[in-house]
Amino acid sequence: MLYVTGDTHGGTDIAKLNSHSFVENRVLSKNDYVIVAGDFGLVQDFQNEDSYWLEWFQQKNFTTLFVDGNKENFGLLNSYPIDFWRGGKVHRINDSIIHLMRGQVFDFDGIKIFTFGGAKSKGIERKIENGSWWKEEMPSEEEYIEGLKVLERHNWNVDYIITHACPRVALEYLSSQYGIKGKANELHMYFDELNQKVKYKHWYFGHYHLDVSLSDKMTLLFNKVERVI
Repeated sequence: MLYVTGDTHGGTDIAKLNSHSFVENRVLSKNDYVIVAGDFGLVQDFQNEDSYWLEWFQQKNFTTLFVDGNKENFGLLNSYPIDFWRGGKVHRINDSIIHLMRGQVFDFDGIKIFTFGGAKSKGIERKIENGSWWKEEMPSEEEYIEGLKVLERHNWNVDYIITHACPRVALEYLSSQYGIKGKANELHMYFDELNQKVKYKHWYFGHYHLDVSLSDKMTLLFNKVERVI
């Protein structure tokens, strides 16, 4: 089985995955997966609280997967060797925590999932580069191109898309209906292009700290844990 949920922000918003809230954990195994749609926030410095919560995830019955958000330590995250898993590039944090890299398609027994992390932080001018903010939070041109090439190899057809940010059209809807503030940037526009070109069943994203079904094909997740397959 495979589930997806929203940001965990280190240990701040992790309660949705404890055994009381996520009761399914009791019957899962390490061959079942939970994907965090960005801002996992636990690949920081492996000291104190981070180490505790990484061990907490390790002890869960399921395997934890995550796409990156804008609140990750990219200096540390990108220091992990690149491995290949289920057809796509990953960083293995430990035996049961895996980072799904940008612009990849992963095959779960015939179900194809495209992943693309990243988002732009607010208030960058007040943050410390490589301390509280990393420029790698936004994709590079090479990552944008790789995502397109990977999708082309799959004939622009996947089952699910999991990202941290969202297409521009989704941002505009959230702005008009929920007062979400934010100006569309190149990542939103890139996702707009994919939304028009790629055939998919459903698109899940995080970042905006709400649980909203935008349509029968697009869902914003935060506290909800939704079964995908």
